[in-house]
Amino acid sequence: MRGRVLAALLAAAALAGCASQAPSPPSTGRLPTVAQPPSPGPRPAPIEPAPPAAATPAAPGSPFDALGGWDQEDHAAALDAVLAGCRVARDADLAEVCRRAAALGHLEEPRARAFLETHFRPQPVPETGLLTAYFTPVYEARSRRGGEFTAPVRPRPADLPRPVAGAATPLYPDRAEIERRPAHGALAWMRPEDLFFLQIQGSGVLEDPDGGRRRAVFDGSNGAPFLGLAAPMRQQGLLVDQDTSAERIRAWLAANRGPRAEAVMRLNRRYVFFRLEPDDGGEPAGAAGLRLTPGRALAVDPAAHAMGEVLWLDAASPVLSGAFPAYRRLALALDTGGAIHGPARVDLYLGRGPDAGLEAGRVRHVLRLYRLVPVLPPGA
Repeated sequence: MRGRVLAALLAAAALAGCASQAPSPPSTGRLPTVAQPPSPGPRPAPIEPAPPAAATPAAPGSPFDALGGWDQEDHAAALDAVLAGCRVARDADLAEVCRRAAALGHLEEPRARAFLETHFRPQPVPETGLLTAYFTPVYEARSRRGGEFTAPVRPRPADLPRPVAGAATPLYPDRAEIERRPAHGALAWMRPEDLFFLQIQGSGVLEDPDGGRRRAVFDGSNGAPFLGLAAPMRQQGLLVDQDTSAERIRAWLAANRGPRAEAVMRLNRRYVFFRLEPDDGGEPAGAAGLRLTPGRALAVDPAAHAMGEVLWLDAASPVLSGAFPAYRRLALALDTGGAIHGPARVDLYLGRGPDAGLEAGRVRHVLRLYRLVPVLPPGA
């Protein structure tokens, strides 16, 4: 799913995101893109019950006082998000918290807040990190090459090695070499800059002229590391500081389509292959195998976070112009991304379509991340 690339980077992370390399549950690519106030699908969504023992929010002095934005959170929606992710919880204490929440039924404020404050404790991730975002793009495509549609959507090659856990990534040709090969068996044809961003996101939806839609799902990569274009384009004088959002990068590539844009895109040697599936109009599944909830699902480094882990985002000080000033909310680790490394580096999934893409392309915020560790209070 992020068998998807992913945050998702698109702007210095302007292209960073999340192409995840998870197995088959389709994932959203995982690279970042973001802008404007978070209108990712269901913002905080409601849910869950809280224990009668904690019918009111924790008193002043609670560990939750350290969480910027906790008082403004939609705790009912946050609890709903926790319950939705419970199916992948491997931690025994978290599974028990989920069982208790499910037994209570849907909780509104203030009982949802009380439940969360009673059954979790914030634990800061020591280092300051980075928040980016990713989304599910919808792009025009054609069944045959023609006009602007010159870039083939390539299926997984028969000779592409399958990654083996713990083993070194097998060598495979880079982007430039792959693009020189004949496009036998092309699944569809796209504008070159659209295909490039589809590969960054790791998955997306292809729309034909008649309105038919199919989902392009991550089906492997050449194993090369992801390189965001924002920094090299600034260094070459192609873009200016504070104006390296995803939409600016894509606009430059479209305006310079041909050898000049190809040379820039080839700086990112990573290449992603796809398979096509029917599109049901819903959100994609992440690496954990669950559908991603916009605004509540994160692509994380699986070496640092378990799938289903509950986290608190306190992200502010945006780097890119036009960005929403802060993202403070509860979210769950449900996906992975090729550009997401380390415990304090996460990619927030923002939903499907151009509005989500516009916002995602501007997300590059300084992040303070907290694990919300499950606890089992006696008698609760």
